[in-house]
Amino acid sequence: MSEQQEPQPLGTLALRKVAIDTYRENVAYMHRECEVYRAEGFQALSKITVSANGQQIYAVLNVVDDANIVAPGQLGLSEQAFKQLDFATNSKVRVAHAEPPPSMDAVRRKINGERLTPDDFHAIARDIANNRYSRMEMAAFLVASGQTGLDREEILNLTRAMTESGEKLEWHESLVVDKHCIGGIPGNRTTMLIVPIVAAHGTLMPKTSSRAITSPAGTADTMEILANVKVKPAVLYDIVAKQRACIAWGGTARLAPVDDILISVERPLGIDSMGQMVASILSKKLAAGSTHLLIDIPVGPTAKVRHMQDALQLRKLFEYVGDRLNIHLEVIITDGSQPVGRGIGPVLEARDIMQVLRNEVDAPNDLKQKALRIAGRILEFDPDVRGGYGYGIARDILESGRALEKMEAIIEAQGKQSKQFALGKLCTEICAPEKGFVTEIDNHQMSRIARLAGAPMDKGAGVDLLKKVGDPVDKGEALYRIYAEFNADFKFACDMAQKFSGYRIGREKDILKPHQEI
Repeated sequence: MSEQQEPQPLGTLALRKVAIDTYRENVAYMHRECEVYRAEGFQALSKITVSANGQQIYAVLNVVDDANIVAPGQLGLSEQAFKQLDFATNSKVRVAHAEPPPSMDAVRRKINGERLTPDDFHAIARDIANNRYSRMEMAAFLVASGQTGLDREEILNLTRAMTESGEKLEWHESLVVDKHCIGGIPGNRTTMLIVPIVAAHGTLMPKTSSRAITSPAGTADTMEILANVKVKPAVLYDIVAKQRACIAWGGTARLAPVDDILISVERPLGIDSMGQMVASILSKKLAAGSTHLLIDIPVGPTAKVRHMQDALQLRKLFEYVGDRLNIHLEVIITDGSQPVGRGIGPVLEARDIMQVLRNEVDAPNDLKQKALRIAGRILEFDPDVRGGYGYGIARDILESGRALEKMEAIIEAQGKQSKQFALGKLCTEICAPEKGFVTEIDNHQMSRIARLAGAPMDKGAGVDLLKKVGDPVDKGEALYRIYAEFNADFKFACDMAQKFSGYRIGREKDILKPHQEI
């Protein structure tokens, strides 16, 4: 039964929180029989303003017929919108038609192939940050930017606009380092090795990382197996001051919020243009206060970047924009021909990380070596480290146990994870259909199987690789194991693996050659 409503002053509605997570979109709910709805001529999915006491937010209107959701005298707000308005339940609010965002004119010009000005990008970023764009309008901007293209000046201006849309962390040091991999390679959890190595050297590396959106695990998802990652900025400063580093979720700090909003639209659409990628990555790093940045671009037939020519073009874009934004930026192009490490999924990836940090004999060597190479390049940002000596310093820090000691200190500072995460209780092995050699592993398929198994929502779900490219296999020998917590997820993952295991078995001469790192 719906709750009884007191009569409202003419033109006002009683505020109600509707417990729906609309993920970075303000949504309002109004009953079809509401007098204000009928009088104002609102329509479903139209944009409205909600205001009271001098405060105002924008929202997309959803019309409901169930009084248990909102009664005719109420206005419901989704969780994000309710928190943003910050009024108590039953507060009196007014609604009105929202004026179209002024910057939509610039979006229409971009659709027509015109070049946008710095003021255009700032106006678009400002309107998106203020929730004046619907998802449809943001999609139009993203598609127009991808299809008609952004030249390098436009990418530079978009990066600036996105950086200035939120807060910026200030560390008050001349050397603040960071790294970023553009993604597409499952198990590539080098950050959790690089950070403690670099911090143990004494170089400042405050790492704010993301959760997975389309991958089986993000750095924050994997770090959460070991420690608390939801660290408020004030606490973050204290941790970094003492430990010279952190590995925290970036969602607690309002860094380049326009980027987060745009990502929530572009990922479901599969949009990932070069210009948007560069602006997205660099705006986040600049907002996080980085002065020196290393970008990792893996290249491989099933990686995000599949051809060396595209990687070189992307490197030039990063270098051009980074140079004009006064951030010291270096780009390395690495092998993306197969997953890195053995585990794909939070628990499995955390296991790999700790095996490397503990210098265990059976630790995945490809993960260790890639982390050491990147850490070495980052250490060479330090003017006291001679070029070419970084790798040796990184290796000594890892093998001496100092990296493990630093990681344990960071975990303790952020708060050691009290919950124990176990591997999924359901497990099966996917076996080789014939004798031969592993000639290729499909990154995309392995990620898909791990996600169907439940990763990253179920921390113990995922895929554990038993064979890598170049390994000999006998018919019926296990290639990898699938772990899942729930029967439905387990069945989905197994069915997908039966359709295509993600592995190709062939002759030794057919083994896929890795890309040379440059």
